[in-house]
Amino acid sequence: MKSQYISVGRLTRQMRYSIFVFRLAMNRVLAVHHLGRSRRQEVTAEIKAQELSQHLKYLSSDELVGRLSGTPGAEKAAEYIAQEFKSYGLRPVGDGGGYLQAFTFLSGVRLGKTNQLEIIYGNWQSVPAVRQPEPWQNHQAIQLKSDFMPAAFSRSGTFQGAAVFASYGITAPDLSYDDYQGADVKGKFIFVLRYGPEGQDVHSKFGKYHALRYKALTAREKGATGIVYIDDTEDFSKSTLCELRHDNDFADSGIAALSISRRVARDVFRSAGIDLEERQQQINHQKKGFFCSLPNVQLTFHCELVKENRPTANVIGYLEGNDFRLKEEPIILGAHYDHLGMGENGSLASKSGREIHNGADDNASGTAGLLELAHVFSPGARQVRHSLVFIAFSGEEEGLLGSKHYVNHPIFPIEKTVAMINMDMIGRMKDNRLIVGGAGTSPLWKELLARLNRVKNLDLKFQDDGYGPSDHSSFYGKEIPVLFFFTGVHQDYHKPSDDYNKLDVASEEKILRFIYQIAKEVDTVDNRPLFTKTRETSRPASGEFRVYLGTIPDYGEEVEGVKLSGVRDGSPAEKAGLRGGDIIVECGGKTIKNIYDYTYTLQEHKVGEVIDMVVLRNQQRISLKATLGQRP
Repeated sequence: MKSQYISVGRLTRQMRYSIFVFRLAMNRVLAVHHLGRSRRQEVTAEIKAQELSQHLKYLSSDELVGRLSGTPGAEKAAEYIAQEFKSYGLRPVGDGGGYLQAFTFLSGVRLGKTNQLEIIYGNWQSVPAVRQPEPWQNHQAIQLKSDFMPAAFSRSGTFQGAAVFASYGITAPDLSYDDYQGADVKGKFIFVLRYGPEGQDVHSKFGKYHALRYKALTAREKGATGIVYIDDTEDFSKSTLCELRHDNDFADSGIAALSISRRVARDVFRSAGIDLEERQQQINHQKKGFFCSLPNVQLTFHCELVKENRPTANVIGYLEGNDFRLKEEPIILGAHYDHLGMGENGSLASKSGREIHNGADDNASGTAGLLELAHVFSPGARQVRHSLVFIAFSGEEEGLLGSKHYVNHPIFPIEKTVAMINMDMIGRMKDNRLIVGGAGTSPLWKELLARLNRVKNLDLKFQDDGYGPSDHSSFYGKEIPVLFFFTGVHQDYHKPSDDYNKLDVASEEKILRFIYQIAKEVDTVDNRPLFTKTRETSRPASGEFRVYLGTIPDYGEEVEGVKLSGVRDGSPAEKAGLRGGDIIVECGGKTIKNIYDYTYTLQEHKVGEVIDMVVLRNQQRISLKATLGQRP
């Protein structure tokens, strides 16, 4: 799908937005055909599995190609939602009097006009005859895509430097392993092998050091000009290293970064009298750090990467309350409608390759639920005291972008918002269990939920934490009470197999009836529910990353460093003086340019260690000390 946006990416922002609006208008014309039913059907005040099923089938259909934000499939989904809102009589409160609240986001990077790699050999006559030269050329221009590719997180510019070899590019004091021991790499290009001495097993003791970004961070902190990843396959054009994969981080790695084919790497190493395969086998066998220079080899690397921004939109409709005072204090019901498209980023599929990720549970289920709630509330709008705002968010999979955009550009004053009710993955309930996040964000919630559940008899599992991996987190960061409904992760999560036929429509109908009663009950409350800060809900630590600071990154703004949307109550971050809005630029003595730098730096430390941190706060550098805690 990216190729459809290359030309659009070159246009001005206004032109891109105009094209976006035009596509939505065209989708509106086709909507009746796609939906296969009248848009002006008679509404009833009852949640019905049949209607829910119709929403689910369309939203998780191949026609929408996985609803990746900023693609035609997501635009069709947005138009479907908008047309449903219109048919229910919800008022449009988006841009220009419509249902859409548009915004742009960084969707990826593409190659610019100038991407070149030149390898310059000196004193080639003295090269040992590992094999007969062809003969060697003093200057070897390397073919883009066939033999080299810039990494998506590379700095752009022109870079020159001598070449050295640092084995796997790993410094691991905990394993008594260091490929840089005693090495001076300042101003040089570092050639490194993929993965680690124990292969590509992510569960090996070297697994946490495999990441390309981690190796780039290590090389940058050592003072290198660039890092060169040596491919581990014989056909570079089909390697994952030949793909320009954007990882949803705005910032680059702060270093030149590129990958080269095995064939070119062999030539480079032969020029230094080294057999690459033989050397790699020795390193793997000995499991000791190794470093050497590659004499008489110079690299010149021209890199031009262009960031691509795509337009997308939240879909917003509302029912106005009939109480003169309370209608100014809205209740928000939300769900994200985007998913992973063809699995470009975030896929957990066991095999590589592009395949439609329909996201039936994640989150066609929540979006269909949002539509059904809007449907059943609309006939009784005159009985609603508070205004009800229904929001289908885009960009959730890219980092809660749609909800971040809304809370920063609210249609209704955010400080007057009564509560936010979020639905994400509510289509596969097992054993009658429903997980309710944010249960501790107001003293009202648990009593209310328990009372209403006496009739529904669901097995409720409360999680107090107001932060979490879905859109309610953005509202909790603005000190709004939240509820998050979720039926749990399953084996099809973020895989192409998350399809409609796996859903339990009857159980979702039951959940929606429960949520409907909750929203009605909140609407009857004269005084707004009190907001309560919560501590993080206990959860198992992943891998060996057990240190805990309690920061909440904000992925919705392009900065160099890590901007925080907040810190958890009672966390080491709060005790250290970190605040929402701070931008972390140094941590543990290392420069922090992106979320990956931050994550990898933290995992190098242990519980109880005191680390130095530097943040930008209102453009002022502030030094802090934080004592790392144990992950709850």
